Amino acid sequence: MTEQQKHSKTMNIILWMAQVILAAFFMMGAVMKFMPIEKISSMMPWTGQLAPFIVRLLGLIDLLGAIGLILPSLIKIKPQLTSWAAIGIILMMISAIIFHVSRGEGSVIGMNLFCSVLAGFVAWGRFEKG
Repeated sequence: MTEQQKHSKTMNIILWMAQVILAAFFMMGAVMKFMPIEKISSMMPWTGQLAPFIVRLLGLIDLLGAIGLILPSLIKIKPQLTSWAAIGIILMMISAIIFHVSRGEGSVIGMNLFCSVLAGFVAWGRFEKG
């Protein structure tokens, strides 16, 4: 195995780890957003101030993002969709950061920033490997 092949294999493993971590995070977010609103609002107070339909829609978007991070690369059908799912997650995290900062909740954006950076890495890596 050449040095280039070793590097490529290592990069692929690291990308898969990032994809699984992000997908797990968004799957967990989706599950939480489909719980009863009273239960969700105790964990995420902002959800109690939105229409339940919006909270469920956000859960569906989280679910689709998680699926988009894993499924295309896993089944090797249109794997470039994984990069586009990661870009969609970056846009969603930017929106979440704006939402939280506008509400004076700047202290809770750490996870949004982490997800944005991780999704950026996945988008870059999968476009490069593409």
